[in-house]
Amino acid sequence: MFFTCGPNEAMVVSGFCRSPPVMVAGGRVFVLPCIQQIQRISLNTLTLNVKSEKVYTRHGVPISVTGIAQVKIQGQNKEMLAAACQMFLGKTEAEIAHIALETLEGHQRAIMAHMTVEEIYKDRQKFSEQVFKVASSDLVNMGISVVSYTLKDIHDDQDYLHSLGKARTAQVQKDARIGEAEAKRDAGIREAKAKQEKVSAQYLSEIEMAKAQRDYELKKAAYDIEVNTRRAQADLAYQLQVAKTKQQIEEQRVQVQVVERAQQVAVQEQEIARREKELEARVRKPAEAERYKLERLAEAEKSQLIMQAEAEAESVRMRGEAEAFAIGARARAEAEQMAKKAEAFQLYQEAAQLDMLLEKLPQVAEEISGPLTSANKITLVSSGGGTVGAAKVTGEVLDILSRLPESVERLTGVSISQVRVSGVGAVDFL
Repeated sequence: MFFTCGPNEAMVVSGFCRSPPVMVAGGRVFVLPCIQQIQRISLNTLTLNVKSEKVYTRHGVPISVTGIAQVKIQGQNKEMLAAACQMFLGKTEAEIAHIALETLEGHQRAIMAHMTVEEIYKDRQKFSEQVFKVASSDLVNMGISVVSYTLKDIHDDQDYLHSLGKARTAQVQKDARIGEAEAKRDAGIREAKAKQEKVSAQYLSEIEMAKAQRDYELKKAAYDIEVNTRRAQADLAYQLQVAKTKQQIEEQRVQVQVVERAQQVAVQEQEIARREKELEARVRKPAEAERYKLERLAEAEKSQLIMQAEAEAESVRMRGEAEAFAIGARARAEAEQMAKKAEAFQLYQEAAQLDMLLEKLPQVAEEISGPLTSANKITLVSSGGGTVGAAKVTGEVLDILSRLPESVERLTGVSISQVRVSGVGAVDFL
C-alpha cells in the first residue's frame, strides 16, 4: 500500500527489509501490510511560553522571567530526524512540547542565576542570546531546533525593579534640574555674549562693508579698464577673425570652384568617352559592319561581273568566231560572185557596166525624189510663164532624170542612149 504525508509531517517505516527504518519527510512510501509498520511524527512549529518564577539571581534577588520560544523537529536533517524519532516517536505534540519546555525552562533558570538583575533588565538581548545558545545545543541532541527565543517580561514581588527605577528616575530628575539650571545660566551668558558679539559683528560688518565697497569700486574701475581693453581687443580680434574667415571662405570657394571645374572636366571627359563609345557602337561599328557587308557584296558582285564578263567574252568570242566564219563565208561567196562578175565584166565590158548602171538607176531616182517625199509642204513661186503646180514638180524631177545619161556618160564613158537590148544576156550598141 502507498502512504503519503504533507510537508509538516514525517513517516517512519520499519519491519521486513526496513533495517534501519526508512524516514520520509513530506512525500510517499510503499508499505507491505502485516510485515511492515508505518508511524508518523509531526514537524509543526511549537510555540512555548517559558516561565521561570522567583529565581534568585547572582546577588540573591528573586525575580520572575517569561520568555517566548519557537521550536520544531528538523525534518530536512536526517540525523536530527533520526534522533527525534528515537526520542519522540509515538508521542503527541503536547508531550513533545512539554519536554522541550522543561528543557528551555531549566536553561533559562541557569542563565538567570549567573546574571544580576541589572544585567538582565538593561541587556535583554544578551540574556536572550545566552538562553538561545545554551538551549539550542541541548535540544539539537533531541532532534529539535530552536527557531527563535525572545524575553517577554521581567518582574519581582519585592519592588526591586521599581526601586531601581525610582533611584534612576530621581537621578535622572536631579540631573534634569541641574541640567536645566546650567542650561539657563549658559543660555544667559551665551545670550549676553551673543548680543555683544552681535553689536561687534554689526560694527565690524559695516566696516567690512565699507572696505568691501571701496575695494569693489577700485576693483570695478580696474575691471572696467581691463574689460574695455579686452572688449577693444576682442572687437579688433573679431574683425581680424572675420577678415581671416572671409579669406578662408573665399579660398574654400575658389577651391570648390576648382574642384567643380575639375569634376566638370572629368564629367565632360566621361561624356566624350561615352559619346565616343556610343558613336562607335551606333555609327562606327554599324559602318564597319556595313563596309564589310558592302565589301563582301562588292566582291561578290565583282566575282559575278567577272564571271558575266568572262561569259560574255566567251559568248562574244564565240559569236565573233561565228560572225567571222559567216563573214568569211560571205566574203568567199562575194569574192566568188565578184570573180564571176569580173569575168562577166571582162567578157562583156561596157554591156556589163551598162547593166549595172541600169540596175542602179531606180535607186538614183529614189534618192533624187527622196527629199520630195519627206517634205510636208512645198511652196512654188511662178514667174508667169510655163506650168505650175504638181506638174511643175514632176517636170523638175523628170528634167533631172533626163540629164542622168549625160552624167553617167561623163563618168563612165558609156552612152546609155546608144545602147539597145538585143536579147537576154546581150547588149547591142547603136
